[in-house]
Amino acid sequence: MSHQNRDEIDIETLATQRLTQRVLQVCEAVGTFIEWWGFKDIHGRIWVLLSLSTRPLSQREIADILDVSRSLVSTAVAELHGFRLVRPVSEHRNAPYRASMDVWSTISEILRTREWMILERVRLALEAAVQECEQVNRSGQPLPYSLPRIRLLLRMTELAQMMLRTLIALGSARIPRSLTSWIKKAVALTQDLRSNG
Repeated sequence: MSHQNRDEIDIETLATQRLTQRVLQVCEAVGTFIEWWGFKDIHGRIWVLLSLSTRPLSQREIADILDVSRSLVSTAVAELHGFRLVRPVSEHRNAPYRASMDVWSTISEILRTREWMILERVRLALEAAVQECEQVNRSGQPLPYSLPRIRLLLRMTELAQMMLRTLIALGSARIPRSLTSWIKKAVALTQDLRSNG
């Protein structure tokens, strides 16, 4: 091999290594974002690596590139497969994986089962607080808590649920109308917040 050919290979190798470092930075950033939403950092890192790779990667390759243990990759890949975010290219036990780019169905399912339930618990608690305040109010006793502000928090929660419903429905024909309705209610709530501030 000539000296010039070796130099060209070294330059190509160096460029590929720099690009891999940039991709690893993307993996780290997405991992941090995913972790903030209550998932595991490794889920985001693996999914992004598979998404950006031009070819399927084996679990061993994923572990080597991300510099993590194979057992961590194995567990995370199994979980990502359960979320339908990655899939093996064949039924072979050691088949490499590809990322599924249709992530919205998974995101909307998580929003529906997790975030919706959190907001629903808040809404139900606020409705119960409104009912108790109204009952105390009817008895003639002074209210130790602000009923208008409890109602305002209830409206805020309902508005958040409406926005969440819009996000879950993303991609359907119902979005423009529901988004318009949400914007009108958000504007009204903002005006009420300013006047009650």
